[in-house]
Amino acid sequence: MKDHRGEGAIVTVAKLIEALASMPKDAIVLMDSGAGLSRVDALELVAEQGPGAPAEVILQPSLDE
Repeated sequence: MKDHRGEGAIVTVAKLIEALASMPKDAIVLMDSGAGLSRVDALELVAEQGPGAPAEVILQPSLDE
């Protein structure tokens, strides 16, 4: 997702849900895996890791591709 300057903005879970809600429900979610695009296979929640560190959601790519 890009901000108003065309630069990458921090994407929160709320922003991601909002963006995905406007898309077809059966669309496949892809992510850049360095060597191309891969399907998202899993999500991992990392809890806050100390003062000022937010919780994070990590998208895991499919290793079948």
